[in-house]
Amino acid sequence: MTLFHYSRVHSLENKWVLPPVHSIVCLRNLRVGRVHDLSHSSQYVQSLALCTLACMGSAEMCRDLAPEIERLLRASNSYIKKKATLCAVHIIRKVPELAELFTPSARTLLSEKNHGVLHGAVVLITELCKRNPDTLDQFRKAVPELVQIMKGLVTSSYSPEHNVAGISDPFLQVRILRLLRILGHNNDTASDAMNDLLAQVATNTDSSKTAGSAVLYETVLTIMDINSESGLRVLAVNILGRFLLNNDRNIRYISMTSLQKIVQTDHNAVQRHRGTIVDCLKDQDTSVKRRALELSLALVSAVNIRSMMKELLIFLSFCPPELRSQTASGIFNAAERYSPSKRWHIDTILHVLTTAGGDVRDETVPNLIQLITTASELHCYTVHKLYRALVKDIAQQSLVQVACWCIGEYGDLLLKGECEEIEPLQVTEDDVLDALETVLQSHMSSPATRGFALTATMKLSTRIIDNVDRIRSIVSIYGSCIDLELQQRAVEYNALFKKYDHMRAAVLERMPVMDKNSPGHTNGDTPGEIKEPDTSKPKPAEAGLLSEPASQVCDLLDLLGGTDTPLQPSTPTTTSSADLLDLLGGLEPTPAENTLTEKPLVLFYSVKPQMSTIHRIETEVTVSLIASNSTQNDITNFTLQAAVPKSVQLQMKAPSGNVIPAHGLGQVTQTVLLNNPNKVSLKMRIRVSYSNQGAMHQDTVQIDSFPSTACQPSISPL
Repeated sequence: MTLFHYSRVHSLENKWVLPPVHSIVCLRNLRVGRVHDLSHSSQYVQSLALCTLACMGSAEMCRDLAPEIERLLRASNSYIKKKATLCAVHIIRKVPELAELFTPSARTLLSEKNHGVLHGAVVLITELCKRNPDTLDQFRKAVPELVQIMKGLVTSSYSPEHNVAGISDPFLQVRILRLLRILGHNNDTASDAMNDLLAQVATNTDSSKTAGSAVLYETVLTIMDINSESGLRVLAVNILGRFLLNNDRNIRYISMTSLQKIVQTDHNAVQRHRGTIVDCLKDQDTSVKRRALELSLALVSAVNIRSMMKELLIFLSFCPPELRSQTASGIFNAAERYSPSKRWHIDTILHVLTTAGGDVRDETVPNLIQLITTASELHCYTVHKLYRALVKDIAQQSLVQVACWCIGEYGDLLLKGECEEIEPLQVTEDDVLDALETVLQSHMSSPATRGFALTATMKLSTRIIDNVDRIRSIVSIYGSCIDLELQQRAVEYNALFKKYDHMRAAVLERMPVMDKNSPGHTNGDTPGEIKEPDTSKPKPAEAGLLSEPASQVCDLLDLLGGTDTPLQPSTPTTTSSADLLDLLGGLEPTPAENTLTEKPLVLFYSVKPQMSTIHRIETEVTVSLIASNSTQNDITNFTLQAAVPKSVQLQMKAPSGNVIPAHGLGQVTQTVLLNNPNKVSLKMRIRVSYSNQGAMHQDTVQIDSFPSTACQPSISPL
């Protein structure tokens, strides 16, 4: 190879680009006379061979020539030594097992004075530490040398050869800081050796230029990644805080990205820059806004919840559309976690729904409804405020749904016009019905919103006096609606007016208080997963069972999680009504009653429920359950719940009592009505809860088939 070949080679950041013809020549020379070019008397020929091997050499060539590269690391020529160091880095990346060959020489390169060789040595050591963690202990002994090199760069006088914007060789400083970060990670000795240096760099480096900012940024990352002192970490956070004031958006962005990573561990230090971070929400760049939003939400606490929420709500009103959903979700989470009062919590959520109701998640509506039901003292205030919002704007669907629900539940409080928490508003029955009709007829209303409005209208039939006929007329109109869900609701409500009018008041009474921790919630259990009862010992029931009445509606949808058919839950009711799902009439069976007897069914162990008789009338089945107690103590707070497949309609009559005397001296009976129009295979899962000697217990059993002969079962006590 001649100098002519070198004249045709172009270099850019130590990466060589060869013309195709000369690349072939180089590769041929490397294959035929590998050692010849690497031992050439011209440093340029040697350099070209090293660059070609680094960029184009195969793994096999790297293995063959690695000893020659290791020899050149000890060459007297600094230029060749720099090229050999960078070639060794590429060889290690291609053939990691050759790392051990270059480890001894890499340490000796740190004593070089040439900045190019030092830069290559630091890169080589960094690569060796990343590829082979076993070498970390060996190179941690070089931390004092690295510290001395770094101090020399920080305190050195002006050098035109290495100075960039007043910073002495910032490229080498950045490389050394990255290597120190690796060596000091999870190592107290190495971290202590570099603490003073990092403090010196952090205080003496000028951040007004990009080169200085780069060095300071690497210094901050190193401080945060090693076992540094607390004062040094505060200094690092303050540097990031100064970056937030920089005019360069890129610097502000990386500053907030770094603060986001450390906000959990250094929360108080980051809090000092809260005002500057909030100001970044007004930045024109969307990416900066997003980072500022994430960091602002992370800084919300019980101490600053009011001030931070005020800023976030202002931001929500003008933020880009792509950030509204994230902002609303963050506000909801922060309000739920740190709300100072329920009224403040409700006001905050309503403000979000008014501003960005179309961008909130689906679970917002049920969560807000649950919050409203638990704040019984704020029902009047909430229904007045939601009614005003509904009259003002019906475009925000989530807000309209919550407003309709509240009007349906607490419409009587709205009509009274008495509210201490808010300026009273005189509302007539016609005004309320007009508002609901507007929602039903609006083209902006979704099918779900119309369902809320129709249900609210129906519920008002038990809360007003003079406009029941108007409500009946509104409901009947939607009996032929093209939307199937709305039509079904209207048909069922019409049946309540006609066939079951005597039950309407009980069916449409106020919803009970909904508690997230009640048995009706899964509490994180995987849907469909059945937890088999442990019959070896009684299981304590949930704490809520101690205080809840036996008539509480409990969710048993997951009781038959292993079945293919969804279940319909039911709990005991105090009314002996007919099945409300048979609203179209004409389904009343007429065949004679057929009484079937059963074989023994052992359901539980502490008590003795018996499925004593089954009466069948075509698709209707009546099951009588008798529970007795053969233990030594009385059973109290006895409740029974059942679940069946969704295609089967279930109704449970009220039990004869909730106390079962000991020694079999008494019984509790309960009747279960089943309607099986599709004549599917009957399955039932039964759950009983009871108190025995002050301890709550709960047991579950599944009945996969209904026997066909009767019996009086004999069950031994536990």
